[in-house]
Amino acid sequence: MKLKRILSILSMACFFTTNIAIGQEDTTQVEEEDWSIYDNLDFADEGTKRFASVKIKGLSPAQLISIGYDYQAPYDITAGAFSSYQEETANVLLTHGVRIGADVPVISRNNLIVQLGGQFWDFAYDLDRAPGSTHPLLNSLGQNGLKTFGLKATVYKPLNEFSFLLIQANADMNGDYSLSEFQSLNYNRYSAAALWGRRPNDYLQWGVGLSRTYRAGELNYIPVILYNKTSLSGKWGTEILFPARGHVRYRVNARSLVLGGFELEGNSYRIGNQNMALAAPFDELELRRSELRFRLNYQRQIVGFIWMSVQVGYRVMYSFNVDAVPEGKDFFRGFFGDQPFAMENSAGNPLYANFSINLVSP
Repeated sequence: MKLKRILSILSMACFFTTNIAIGQEDTTQVEEEDWSIYDNLDFADEGTKRFASVKIKGLSPAQLISIGYDYQAPYDITAGAFSSYQEETANVLLTHGVRIGADVPVISRNNLIVQLGGQFWDFAYDLDRAPGSTHPLLNSLGQNGLKTFGLKATVYKPLNEFSFLLIQANADMNGDYSLSEFQSLNYNRYSAAALWGRRPNDYLQWGVGLSRTYRAGELNYIPVILYNKTSLSGKWGTEILFPARGHVRYRVNARSLVLGGFELEGNSYRIGNQNMALAAPFDELELRRSELRFRLNYQRQIVGFIWMSVQVGYRVMYSFNVDAVPEGKDFFRGFFGDQPFAMENSAGNPLYANFSINLVSP
């Protein structure tokens, strides 16, 4: 009888002790998944052909739609002698304008991605000039500014699991025209690039190719190198498409990152707005504008797929000369051509800032 009572008491004690222990268990502890149990699992699509993804881990978000504002601090412009006009210098109190861009996928499959997009840039120049100034280049910049309206198409074609082709074509209308009166399509400038690349793993993407470009202001044909890499930790990386741009990336957290590097930006702009009643030879001139922007770029998620971008940096004018282009027909000078410029100009190098709101891809 005593033995039964002792066993009964011990059973009740074990019951309450077990319940107390369960009640005090740390519920925040999560048991680690044993993935080895899936080693022998067969996938239904194991025989399906795989293709190189367009992205690697950690890249900055691709912008689908962007609306921004660009500001440059004061600097000097010296417009060279031309025809009967003498060399003249003006102080640019402010260069600023809106930048709108779009790049939207119209075909998005694992074996083909096609994107169509465009951009609109508007540069306004607030000039402080000497009394009686008449130089036509300064007149054009001060009264009309410079505008770019462009369309572009991008095709990403993976060849297999590790290699791909990337092709891009642009058509740009650049000049001192007004929005109410566009210039002739004869002055449009066309760019293109084709690149073959490899994506050996989720952290590296590289490629080589050739481009027909106006980023240096005038027409040129140059090789391009793509190199995107992310460290295994995901904190550091590079985003390079040389010579167009190159950045080192640091990811602060899941919602923000910082890029430091440069971008080469430029195009060829027709100068000769019909409302200015300029001398006939001036109607066939093009400003070869190109600049290097050394910058820090902070990007942060606001909500969902909406991000903001803030750039601050130093702008170095690479080219600001003017060429004579008869009837809008461009020519190729390259790095070794000796064709003289119609007008040799120079521009100072100011600090600049850029702010934009962007809708990014998932």
